[in-house]
Amino acid sequence: MRGKVTIQQIADLTGVSKFAVSRALSGKSGVSSQTREMILRAAGQLGYFKTRSLSEEAERVQPESREGTGTILVLFPNIRYQNKDSLYWGPLFDGISARLNQKGRDILTLTEPSGDRLFTLLNPEAIQGIVTVGSISTPILLEIKRLNIPVVMVDHLDPAFHCDMVFTDNLSCMRELMIKLISRGYKNYQFIGNIRDAQSYYERWITFRATLEEFDIPLKQIPVLISPEMEDIHKRLPGIIEEHGLPEVFVCVNDTVASFVIEIMKWIGVDVPGQVAVTGFDNTYESLPILATVNVNEELLGRRAVDLLLWRNRNRTTSFEKLLIQADVMVREAYSLTRETVS
Repeated sequence: MRGKVTIQQIADLTGVSKFAVSRALSGKSGVSSQTREMILRAAGQLGYFKTRSLSEEAERVQPESREGTGTILVLFPNIRYQNKDSLYWGPLFDGISARLNQKGRDILTLTEPSGDRLFTLLNPEAIQGIVTVGSISTPILLEIKRLNIPVVMVDHLDPAFHCDMVFTDNLSCMRELMIKLISRGYKNYQFIGNIRDAQSYYERWITFRATLEEFDIPLKQIPVLISPEMEDIHKRLPGIIEEHGLPEVFVCVNDTVASFVIEIMKWIGVDVPGQVAVTGFDNTYESLPILATVNVNEELLGRRAVDLLLWRNRNRTTSFEKLLIQADVMVREAYSLTRETVS
């Protein structure tokens, strides 16, 4: 049997003091929010957080007594671009609200609170379940955990909080996209986007890397292009290109990053797709010269999250599930470099 995870082990993994770990785990002041987040994630990765057995959960709240009652809470992160007005998250929320309306459930929308204790104001008996949309912070997820309410996370994973999840099948879609690019003769790639920003971005990155290895194509990745520094892409990318030159393809974590890259290329006088091809993910910018993208059905993600949440209410004792939704890879031949240009 695995031994109990100690504060010292968490401190060793994070490189902070035992005092800081203890303060973060107990929710006390004395550590920054960024450090607390890092400590909680590390604790989750080590298995520090132990969940009640599923049978205990079922005994505490009988699903039959809650069937058809209560409100569904939809929780958005406190991040500027992850909201109902977003080209990606907006349709996903529409899918959630349409399915809840179809099922006759009430909906409450909330943006992730800045304080850790706002959830103590919520009455767990009035909430049938929670759908989280995007990257919710670990401290807030641990607050939700105390409510003992079924949760489905859309497009997010956190080792400190186990629940049902719904994702686009990033691995198979990104592999298919890369194979289509490789089949057209491209050999020189750079991946762009902060891979720490979302689980989906990380999955797309590792698939990009694995597919190049599978086809014996050297990985020449510039590390800064996949780091948090690329959130300031307009300032960073021109200098990086000046130092390292252009690849044949910029493979971007999503269409939004691809749109930034295309804008920067135009600004510095580089023709897209004449001198460099750009790919994205999510198919949110159809009018731009994006060579390849993945047509994600955001509304379907939202609908299936609701389906999974309502199913969980009736099946509290079964193992958690990760639902993957397949999407279509789209290649726009009009934006492809000719083979002569590539070679």
